[in-house]
Amino acid sequence: MTDQPCSTCPLGRFCLPNDLDPAELPALDAVAHRRLRLKKGALVYRVGDPVMAIYAVRLGTLKSHVATEDGRSQIVGFHLQGEILGMDSVFGPFHLSSATALEDTQLCVLPVSALRAALPRLPSLRRQLVLALAQEAQHDRVMMTTIGLMTAEERLVAFLLGLSKRLSARGFAANEFVLRMSREEIGSYLGLKLETISRLLSRLAEAGMIAVHHRRIRLLQPDALRSIHRRSRSVPALEPTDRCTAPGSGPAPAILDTLATP
Repeated sequence: MTDQPCSTCPLGRFCLPNDLDPAELPALDAVAHRRLRLKKGALVYRVGDPVMAIYAVRLGTLKSHVATEDGRSQIVGFHLQGEILGMDSVFGPFHLSSATALEDTQLCVLPVSALRAALPRLPSLRRQLVLALAQEAQHDRVMMTTIGLMTAEERLVAFLLGLSKRLSARGFAANEFVLRMSREEIGSYLGLKLETISRLLSRLAEAGMIAVHHRRIRLLQPDALRSIHRRSRSVPALEPTDRCTAPGSGPAPAILDTLATP
């Protein structure tokens, strides 16, 4: 299969800057010319691996995870098409988390060394990366608030609504989708036990708000689910921002000057 360049990729509306100058496209295509294809369960990188690249998800779904002191795997994020993987480690020499494909996956590889060389010629991409970092920080704050303030039911509902919104933005059905992650993985992400996730899904199904068939979920009463989520008005649905809105002018913060070299 021929690799499609960034300039013609339909997912560009998610991972390319809003203010990208058409003259910058050839340089961007040169940075992200390589594709990485993974089977379900394959690792992209492990905690402690040298940071060689960041990745844009072209196809598939992945999870980011770390190992706890007692040896358990703690999920810290799920990544869909058009989202950037590896930003949590981009300024250090080693990865701070591991990344695993939850289904057959294709990634666009952006080598850190190539990014460093290209960023002076790609000011819009420079701004986009800064905004992606801001999204990572925002997501961490939301997760801390979610686990600290929301009930178990509110956490699960926020997760389902956030996933629905992200999938809908990518052209998939908003109210019916297949969970690529297991219930145990959802529980790890939300700070809940597997039994709690299963019980809550059954309770929402019995209330007529959702229908569950294995990993297939249908949101039957989205408004009722949103009412549950609104109990915690200060906490947004669990989703990274799908598209950055880059400033139209002005220099990007100098933080990107510290991009790690391989």
